[in-house]
Amino acid sequence: MTELSPTAGKNSQDIQGDEKLSPRKAPSICSTRYGIAFIVHLCNFIIMAQNIIMNITMVAMVNNTSHQPSFNDSTEGLPVDSFGDPNNSPKSLPARAPVYDWNPQIQGIIFSAINYGMILTLAPSGYLAGRVGTKRVGLGYGGQFAIWERWSPPHERSRLCGIAVSGLLLGTCIAILLGGIISQTLGWPSVFYIFGGFGCICFLLWCVLVYDDPVTHPWINITEKEYIISSLAQQVNSTKQPLPIKAMVRSLPLWSMCVCCFSHQWLINIIIIYAPTYISSVFNIDIKNSGFLSALPFIIAWVICLLGSYLADFLLTKNFRLVTVRKIATVLGNVPSSTFLLVLPFVASNYIIAVSLLTLSCGLGLLCQPGVYINALDIAPRHSSFLMGASRAFAQISAVLAPTVSGFLLSQDPEFGWRNVFSLSFVINTLGLIFYLIFGKAEVQDWAKERKLTHL
Repeated sequence: MTELSPTAGKNSQDIQGDEKLSPRKAPSICSTRYGIAFIVHLCNFIIMAQNIIMNITMVAMVNNTSHQPSFNDSTEGLPVDSFGDPNNSPKSLPARAPVYDWNPQIQGIIFSAINYGMILTLAPSGYLAGRVGTKRVGLGYGGQFAIWERWSPPHERSRLCGIAVSGLLLGTCIAILLGGIISQTLGWPSVFYIFGGFGCICFLLWCVLVYDDPVTHPWINITEKEYIISSLAQQVNSTKQPLPIKAMVRSLPLWSMCVCCFSHQWLINIIIIYAPTYISSVFNIDIKNSGFLSALPFIIAWVICLLGSYLADFLLTKNFRLVTVRKIATVLGNVPSSTFLLVLPFVASNYIIAVSLLTLSCGLGLLCQPGVYINALDIAPRHSSFLMGASRAFAQISAVLAPTVSGFLLSQDPEFGWRNVFSLSFVINTLGLIFYLIFGKAEVQDWAKERKLTHL
């Protein structure tokens, strides 16, 4: 890999977000770096869409007549009554689409199984991408962040990461919105074929248009290339730096980031996985309408993620301390979202209020993106690719635990199951946020600074 730093041999320190950068240049959405962000946006779109389609097609895959609960007079229920009229649900599906007899606990286990591969590959993909480049490794949720070590000027980092990561939200939205319609018209297997084919197209775009750094890009404007390189002049490439594993394990700022990501992902996974089943079971809405209503929170979240990323960069230009910006964004992404979810079961009888709270909970939750989720770029820029992959692998454990625990709670207590699920999510989310507010940092840590490789 080509070193982007012309001062790599000098005794320089990593650049910090609180420092003023020179030169400064107004960002252009027509620039190559924003084109890279858009391609990553598309790839994230299909990554999340392929991950989500099981959640929405589950509504069509399950035989609902075998697990009809009794709820007395309560409007709450298990995520199994998906079509409003159970007697008509098999008729609404194409004849060749199989239907399975899965109870809520089995569904929770299946939801968890989707994330096993992601957990095992996030940290290795981040490490390899930092060493040999993201393009050679191939796009993965962990490996993609190595791109922004080499492409993002520090004062544009939040918005470039926001544009890229917001593809995850758009993928969730489109998968939920179209998944129900495709399931009813073509059968639920067609959902997997369609999104799988689009994934192949995104892979081709990735191979042709994405490069690991401005130096190796064949079509970049020379002015933009010099601007990016000069902005990152003090940020030395990490390809020759060994990972300080012991120091990382002892680092409270790093642990606070991992714990907060875990607790927030627990909240987000509850919304993503159970929004379709909650709406369809509690309000007895058919799968087409459930798809639209379930996608609405992620449309709002997509917009808020982009606006929040631009706001974070704007605050940095107004001389806000970097740690202050990161923690403000993290608080705004955690407290309102978990609170709205907590009160959701108590207003389940009011359809409009319940959908509004679910929408706001999901939308505001993504304000965390310019906060804790890119904090690794601040505390350890030369190891950020590995750390962002590792922290997301740790957070992704919640994607296995949350549906498993929630499925158990829903099957054990039909009347108060949803209330227990949302209350547990609030507690976990709050504890993770408090830990991050106490120990979270934004300055480069001592173990992440340049070391001379004289004794190995």
